[in-house]
Amino acid sequence: MPSSKSIFRKKKKKVPWFEQLMALLALINFILVLFNLTYIPLRNFYFRYTPKLTQLYDPIKGIEPQRQTEDYIKTVEQLQQQALEFGLNSSEVNQTLNTLQTQSINLINEDPFAVANKSGTLEKIKNEIREKVPSSQDSAKEAFQIFWSTAYLTQQGFQEELEWFDEEIIPQMEVNYYRQIDENGQFIDEFWKIDLPFILIFLVEFLLRTYLVARRFVSFTWFDAMLWRWYDILLFIPYWRWLRIIPVTIRLEQVGWIDIERVRMQAIRGVLTSFAHELTEIVVIQAINQFQNDIENGDFLKQFFESQNRRYIDLNDINEIEVLATRLVQITVYKAIPKVQPEIEAILRYSLQSAVQQSPLSTQLKQIPGLQDLPTQITERLINELSKLAVEGPQSTYEAVKTAMEDPVGTRLSNELVRHFGAALGQEIQKEQSIHEIETLLVAFLEEFKINYVQRVDEENFEQVISEARQLRQLTKGK
Repeated sequence: MPSSKSIFRKKKKKVPWFEQLMALLALINFILVLFNLTYIPLRNFYFRYTPKLTQLYDPIKGIEPQRQTEDYIKTVEQLQQQALEFGLNSSEVNQTLNTLQTQSINLINEDPFAVANKSGTLEKIKNEIREKVPSSQDSAKEAFQIFWSTAYLTQQGFQEELEWFDEEIIPQMEVNYYRQIDENGQFIDEFWKIDLPFILIFLVEFLLRTYLVARRFVSFTWFDAMLWRWYDILLFIPYWRWLRIIPVTIRLEQVGWIDIERVRMQAIRGVLTSFAHELTEIVVIQAINQFQNDIENGDFLKQFFESQNRRYIDLNDINEIEVLATRLVQITVYKAIPKVQPEIEAILRYSLQSAVQQSPLSTQLKQIPGLQDLPTQITERLINELSKLAVEGPQSTYEAVKTAMEDPVGTRLSNELVRHFGAALGQEIQKEQSIHEIETLLVAFLEEFKINYVQRVDEENFEQVISEARQLRQLTKGK
């Protein structure tokens, strides 16, 4: 019997060798496209670490050495040879130094780095030569004039200064280049020579593939098949080559070399989160607005309290209002009243004392000789008796009410009380003044709830909600 793991293990689809070959060619072509697009920005890196690569690929991009900077470098090399052969104070060295001074001024004035978009390199060279020659008074031209002089090189040390120049300045001049321009004013780029074989292969494959699809499915025309494989067209269009990432990604996924499902989910996750956020707010706000409109029109309270001819749909044959009222009475009798018993006794004592003292009979008795203290004595006696009743009576009253509510007759009477109470409450509430006050309060409450709910939605972590939704889908798929 196969194990559960083998049952749910996804079978690996066998991919024809032709599909794998075409996917590999598409991948190689896209890598070449990326290399071509990034060659100019990364040429300095290639020039320093893989010089043979630049020698091979520079002609494709129409790149050739910049004559002015190349002549400058050759003149520096000539100076080094002449100094070793004839000495620093020879006429040959002095003439070469004069040539370097002139070339330095022309270098600054003409900016041969501009064609390669490397004017920043020239500024860096000027800054470094000014720092090297502090007496130049912040003039790059004067700094070159001083640097390429016999007196300065003799004083500072010819060998040390030439080594510094070879390490700091020459490498920046070497990466400069000149790029040819065609008749349209565009830089020459002959990458099409490398891309052309791939374009022809993909074009032939596209035509054959779509033709076979049209032959296989009767409902498909050849044009329909081309539209079905529209993304393959990007492989043989010589423009916007970076868009080839679309068919390359699709082909690599089809042959099983990559899995774009996770990438796709991450790509749509942000959009889905924002959409869910907005949709939730809109739905809840619309529901609350409709509720407010029903209250303002008076429909809600009328449907809520009118038991006859009601358009309210009952789903469970239970009068929820009566159940809630019964539960409210039970909570009041069993839970609330016992907790406020001391306060009830205090109010009762105060009320009785005030009633006896303010009675007209008590005032008249105080005017009869010998009976002035009788009202006070009566008051104290009544208070003592009623206090006992207030202390002992409520407890017995609670027990009596509890017993009555547990008795069938008591249950029937309590149900009648609830129904009559609900009817009386509905009649009182449906009075114009009461309805207007309740509607105003409810509308205000819903407005506050709407604002506070939107704030809670903004604070809600929808990323976590989306993650939980994905987990639930995975669980349902596993069952």
